[in-house]
Amino acid sequence: MTYGFIGTGSMGRTLIEALIRSGKVKPSEMIVTNRTKAKAQQLADRYPGLRVAADNRQAIHESSVFFLCIKPGEFRTVLDEICDVVREDQIAVSITSPVMIADLEKWLRARAAKIIPSIANSVCDGNSLFVPGPRLTEEDRKQLWDLFSAISQPITIAESDTRVASDLASVSPAFIAFLMEKLADAAAEETNLPRETALALVTRMAHGLGRLLTDGGFTLESLQERVAVPGGITREGLNLLQEDIGPVFNKLIRLTHAKYEDDIEKVQQSLRAKIEK
Repeated sequence: MTYGFIGTGSMGRTLIEALIRSGKVKPSEMIVTNRTKAKAQQLADRYPGLRVAADNRQAIHESSVFFLCIKPGEFRTVLDEICDVVREDQIAVSITSPVMIADLEKWLRARAAKIIPSIANSVCDGNSLFVPGPRLTEEDRKQLWDLFSAISQPITIAESDTRVASDLASVSPAFIAFLMEKLADAAAEETNLPRETALALVTRMAHGLGRLLTDGGFTLESLQERVAVPGGITREGLNLLQEDIGPVFNKLIRLTHAKYEDDIEKVQQSLRAKIEK
């Protein structure tokens, strides 16, 4: 089995390295390509056996399953280049959420799926979002599920839920990290605690919080109730957060959805020209 990767940017590299780190895929079972070839070569240098293709067409030609790890605006160019070498016996996986499976199937003869990874997959944790295309066989589904189970907890979602599920599984690590940094900064600004100490405390806290929620039997609600005793400092703090944060996360979801809808429209406009010919 050979796995091809078109694109070795942030998420493409995360996926490649996670699969190698998990032991599920050997470097010798991978062939990669990138618009900036030096980035692909860096991976090959780091993981002996991993091959760098001369171009996208070679990566596709030599793959049984290939991953499209590219930005929405690059899809038209890449699909133009590879569409005539894609075969019916291949599986095409897009990790780019605004690209619709129906559009992939109009351009490519392969059986298609959308799987959205998370930065947490780099440590073989977190979720991956699995949107199977209608052409996938049951064997295909099992193969992809088994592959991503090595680096994550896959979850099947409807394509219409891709954006909101991505906000929670793939984007929120950045949002939560931002909030944690702001909490540490406030502590350092309001007291004599060194910023480095504040950052170390919230970072280790997050590690323990994750374990409490996964292994400790707590839910988000029950954890708050355990820590926030009536009349205590934590309860006062939670009341302040409830009052001041207000609808900020609702605004955040609306913002990401607006950007997502705009990206979908741009991608579909770029792909529609050939489809209508």
